[in-house]
Amino acid sequence: MDLIAEWQRLQTDSRLPVETHDVVQHLLAQLQSRVEHTLQQRDETLRQRDLKIEALTSEQRELFDETLATDIAAAEARLEALQTETPETETPTPATRAPRARAGRQALPDHLPRVEVRHEPASCTCADCGQERVKIGEDISEQLDVIPARFQVIRHIRPQYACRTCETVVAAPIAPAIIDGGLPTAATLAWVTLHKYGDHLPLYRIAQMAERQRVPLARATLAEWTGRTGVALTPLAERLRERLLQGTTLHGDETPVAQLDPGTGKTHRSYLWAWRSNDLDGGPPIIVFDYRESRAGRHARDFLGEWRGHLLVDDYAGYKALFGPDITELGCWAHARRKFYELYQAQGSPIAEEALRRIGELYAIEQAGGRDLAADARQHLRDEQVQPKLVALFDWLRDTRATVANGSGTAKAIDYSLKRKRALMRYAETGHLPIDNNPVENAIRPIAIGKKNWLFVGSARAGERAAALQTLIGTARLNGIEPFAWLQDTLEKLPSWPNSRIDQLLPLPGWKTGTT
Repeated sequence: MDLIAEWQRLQTDSRLPVETHDVVQHLLAQLQSRVEHTLQQRDETLRQRDLKIEALTSEQRELFDETLATDIAAAEARLEALQTETPETETPTPATRAPRARAGRQALPDHLPRVEVRHEPASCTCADCGQERVKIGEDISEQLDVIPARFQVIRHIRPQYACRTCETVVAAPIAPAIIDGGLPTAATLAWVTLHKYGDHLPLYRIAQMAERQRVPLARATLAEWTGRTGVALTPLAERLRERLLQGTTLHGDETPVAQLDPGTGKTHRSYLWAWRSNDLDGGPPIIVFDYRESRAGRHARDFLGEWRGHLLVDDYAGYKALFGPDITELGCWAHARRKFYELYQAQGSPIAEEALRRIGELYAIEQAGGRDLAADARQHLRDEQVQPKLVALFDWLRDTRATVANGSGTAKAIDYSLKRKRALMRYAETGHLPIDNNPVENAIRPIAIGKKNWLFVGSARAGERAAALQTLIGTARLNGIEPFAWLQDTLEKLPSWPNSRIDQLLPLPGWKTGTT
């Protein structure tokens, strides 16, 4: 600021020659460019730091909750044991304490198979009078049991039959498979694929899981299986991308991924871009991951191609060039709210508290409407209740901004919303546009956490394969489809399935009946 003031003074100094003015102006322009570049780098560093702090805070909170719940359960168990202990000289008697209340315990899912174990008394004759006891009812309780993954060998026996007259031999044909003549069944390939790309386990851990059952699986073998499986399933992921781009509203986000540089032993930063359908459009939810070797905005343009519609993303500059007559920007109220939440957490700001209250009212209306509300009914609700609150909120933000100092945390939080006023208000103009970008952030979060297990991808091709498989597994989960069941069924059918019916294999509602 001192340099700018000095330059303004020099501009009014008529004693300096014109050439000096030109030189100073050129130097000032260079300085200003460097300052802007430094500020951009600082903002990006702060953004990455905030994301890391948010993730770590969430994980620490979850870890604390898990530890607390475990400690409470252990303390209760110890207390129960102490209450039933008897001196060595006494004969232990069955405990008669009342059953412990289990607040909030959920019933076991109806779809699980039931195995009945009947517990009959040693004798149905009354010990007092000798008469036969009569059954008057029964007490039923349920426990959750598990059968761990168990390997077995499928033997394919194909009898051969010969015709002595014609001198011909016939045998039943071998069903085609993803790996012809290979060792794994479709179920085995599904098991490995789901653990690697759904549970984010590196191959050496999967090999250790098999070794516990004395099944040696080399990492090279597992790598070959996952490579071939990825190639076979990629067309399905590409078809999901086509289906996704048929929608008129999309969510977008991205997360950094380390990629290994062959021969150097080092890694460089690549990105996994995520594109999510809009739940309020009425179609099945779809998440598509797109692996790229940078965060350049051109990757977003390449993915979207000729797509037109409403796009909801964060404030990353790489998206800005997309917006225009064909692609309309939607603002994310979750991001706007986060600015005030961080301010309130840090300072207890009453202005931030009021902003959170007002934004909370917007979310309360959305929650009251629910996802099942028809678009025209939701638009009517937004016209009557949301629009007035939005106008009042931005009027309040504008008036409050005039009372706070430039550069303060409060000013920055308010400016974030004021600069995006048009984009933030746009969702309330219709009944089908989303209020925030949470759907895609929730879909990408498991990968952002899971990458701590596998650390990096070995190549761009490996990243593309991972993106395709995570697309399929992620979409299956969004639609309430058990990923293993879908993978096994699809890998069995795929080798002989006609491409004209590929939609029937997609992990969307109706895949079992072929009506996706």
